Amino acid sequence: MNYFIRSENEKDYAGIREVNIVAFNKENEAKLIEAIRGSNLFIPELSLVAVSEKQEILGHILFSEIILATEGGEIPTIGLAPMAVKPEYQNMGIGSALVKRGLDLCKTLGYSHVFVLGHPNFYPKFGFAASSLYGIESPFPVPEEVFMAIEIDKDSLSGLQGKIKYPPAFSSVT
Repeated sequence: MNYFIRSENEKDYAGIREVNIVAFNKENEAKLIEAIRGSNLFIPELSLVAVSEKQEILGHILFSEIILATEGGEIPTIGLAPMAVKPEYQNMGIGSALVKRGLDLCKTLGYSHVFVLGHPNFYPKFGFAASSLYGIESPFPVPEEVFMAIEIDKDSLSGLQGKIKYPPAFSSVT
């Protein structure tokens, strides 16, 4: 399967919505994307689509700004959420390609770390590890192994104990 990855544009909105609804079998993630897109924490370059040669959107990933709250203050960081691939295109490497490209772009844009609430058998292959290993708490009551972080810049989380805070867009969608 041939596809390419690029940043979203307005023409992609309906396709992104469709990908998330069919991948998650509900509208929550599509609504979350729309809420983030409408906020000041949206980074257009970090909303990526995997597109077929026929211009079909096969997958989507969104990285947006979140906050690491520490004793020394609030530090902007990046949250990966959500990531979706249409069911008929899953297990073909599209999701992995979206994650890799997104992490590369985060680094290019000067971000030092990324956090994700996700599958513990998928994200570690990219370098994600339980955020608790860095002394950083999840804002959600979830098992430690599903809330993960990656240091894009080596040792960038060293000594930054604290808790992640998600913006209101995340709590506005239930």
